[in-house]
Amino acid sequence: MGLIDITSQEQFSDLTSAQNKLMALYFHTPWASPCIQMNKVVSTLADSPQNQSTTFLSINADTYPEISDLFDISAVPYFVLIRNGTILKELSGADPKEFVSALEQFSDNKPAQGQTQQTSQPAPQQNLDAAQTTQALDEETPEQLNARLTKLTTAAPIMLFMKGTPSAPQCGFSRQMVAILREHQVRFGFFDILKDDAVRQGLKTFSDWPTFPQLYIGGDFQGGLDIIKENLSEDEHFFEHALEEANKAN
Repeated sequence: MGLIDITSQEQFSDLTSAQNKLMALYFHTPWASPCIQMNKVVSTLADSPQNQSTTFLSINADTYPEISDLFDISAVPYFVLIRNGTILKELSGADPKEFVSALEQFSDNKPAQGQTQQTSQPAPQQNLDAAQTTQALDEETPEQLNARLTKLTTAAPIMLFMKGTPSAPQCGFSRQMVAILREHQVRFGFFDILKDDAVRQGLKTFSDWPTFPQLYIGGDFQGGLDIIKENLSEDEHFFEHALEEANKAN
């Protein structure tokens, strides 16, 4: 069936009302660079014969906020696996291996009895294609890492580098930073540094800041939790003003 682009809330409701069907919902935006990588991964998986029993839906979170709000999505890329209206698993961030693992866990596509090895062989190759997206990152040079960090810090107007995800922070400082951003109704992208040690270590030099979380606005490092708190105490509209300055600079 391939990847289905959602073009209306009615279409989304109709497709997700199917009974006993595994649905993979992929939320993305055109401005978040991590989504560019995942667009290719999700498309490849949707076209895979191994995933023929799963319906893949592509949802632009900016265009259809009413659908995003159903799942309390505040950052992209974001994945939700559902069946019969029940959420089976939610994944946040650009981790192809984690998404593939979740699909395998909940897929009900089992080989038919008597099926030959030849008919089932092509499917694993499709999953290799998804994994290759991350393998290429394992051999990057310092220059390539620096270029990747530049892209990551500008992936969204406001980017948070944290431990864990907004829905499941892995440290108290990251949890507090997410709470501050949500309190001020700030839309932000995020990157889970626990999933990529190269980014975790590289950012310490890139920003000349040894701890996390780290917040970037317009690609410029703004500080950690204490500095953001201090900036907000001096200017309650700090986020809006910082974005305005970033837009002027660009």
